[in-house]
Amino acid sequence: MNYIQNIFKSNPSKNKPFITALESLLEFKPKSVHFYERAFTHRSANEKDEFGNPFNYERLELVGDAVLGVVIAKHLYMAVPEANEGYLTKMRSKIVSREYLNQIGKDFGLIELMKTHLDYSKFSENTHGNLVEAFIGAIFLDKGYRVCEKFIHKSIITPHVDIQLLEGKITSYKSLIVEWCQKKKKTLRFITEKDTGIEALKHIAVHLKIDDSIVAKARATSRKKAEEKACRRAYFALQNQIKR
Repeated sequence: MNYIQNIFKSNPSKNKPFITALESLLEFKPKSVHFYERAFTHRSANEKDEFGNPFNYERLELVGDAVLGVVIAKHLYMAVPEANEGYLTKMRSKIVSREYLNQIGKDFGLIELMKTHLDYSKFSENTHGNLVEAFIGAIFLDKGYRVCEKFIHKSIITPHVDIQLLEGKITSYKSLIVEWCQKKKKTLRFITEKDTGIEALKHIAVHLKIDDSIVAKARATSRKKAEEKACRRAYFALQNQIKR
C-alpha cells in the first residue's frame, strides 16, 4: 500500500463531505486528495504524516504563491503588449496583493473547509488569502502546471481581474506616499508616539511627518498597519497635490 492509499483507506467516508465540496470548487476530480487536505489544515490541528512530520497549509502556500505569480505575469504580458516592465510589475503586485487574495478566498468560502482547533473568529483577514495560495499549490502538485493555469484563468482571472479597474486601484498608500515624497524631494518620517488608548490589545501610535509638518496620525495593532493607515489619511489630505 502506498503512502496516499494508506492515508484514506483507514476511513474513506470521513473525507466524503470535504471531497464533495472540493470537487465543486475545482470542477474536476482530484487525483491526490492528500494535497488538498494539507492545503486546508491549519497548524493548530497539530497533524502529522505517517513519518511523524508535522504538516499544515504553509508549505503549499509558498508553492501556490510562486505559481500564481507566474500565471498572472504571463496573463499581463499577453493582455497588455504595450506595457513596460514597471507597469507589469505594479499590476501583478495589485492582483496578488493580500487584500485582493483575501477577497477571492472569501468568495470561494475556503475557510469553511479548513481543519483547525480554533474558532474561525480567531483568524485574521489574511487567512483567506493564505488558503487561496495553498489551494493553488495543491492543484499544481496534484494536476500539474497546465491544469493549474486553466483553473487560475477560469476561477480567478476571468471573474476577478479587471485591468482597467486595477490601474486606478491603490493597494499600498505607504508606497504611494513614499514615491511621491521621493519624486518631490520631500523628507518623510514616521514618528512612534506613546499610545494612550484604553484597549486591552496593545496598539502602536505613529505620526507621519513630511518635511516640517505632521500631516497624519494613526493607531493600529502593529507598526506596519499604523503606518499604512497614516499614509491613507495623508493621501486623502494631500490628494490634490499628489494628483498634479
